[in-house]
Amino acid sequence: MSWTRAVLLALLAVLLALSLSQEADTAAVADVKDSTKDTDPRGPLRRIFMQETDASNFFRRRSRRGVKSQDEIDAEQRQILAADKRKREYHEEKRNEFESYAEEEHDEQDERTRESTEQWREFHYDGMYPPYEYNRQSI
Repeated sequence: MSWTRAVLLALLAVLLALSLSQEADTAAVADVKDSTKDTDPRGPLRRIFMQETDASNFFRRRSRRGVKSQDEIDAEQRQILAADKRKREYHEEKRNEFESYAEEEHDEQDERTRESTEQWREFHYDGMYPPYEYNRQSI
């Protein structure tokens, strides 16, 4: 029981230290403008998180009927195309699974029918050739 209290106290201390730190106020982008940002070949597109002030003003800046930039339109189009591709692949995979299942089921049914037909012929064989009842001579 004492080790659970020790772990709980340690986790509480870590949580308190993280909540009081200055880095917890904003996301991943630092407040300081450093020179590595200018020399980074990937540019600002690689910045994922934004400042807290930018995040709160994001929806205020652009109204519902505001014009989207070409980059936003292109990004949305890429997302739509990627989602369509994932849907196509998913449904194609499901269709292939069902087709293979149906083919296997059909083959099993054919095998069962063939076996039962063979058993019926074997049981009703009367020694005459051909062994079918409709070929017998009526007396």
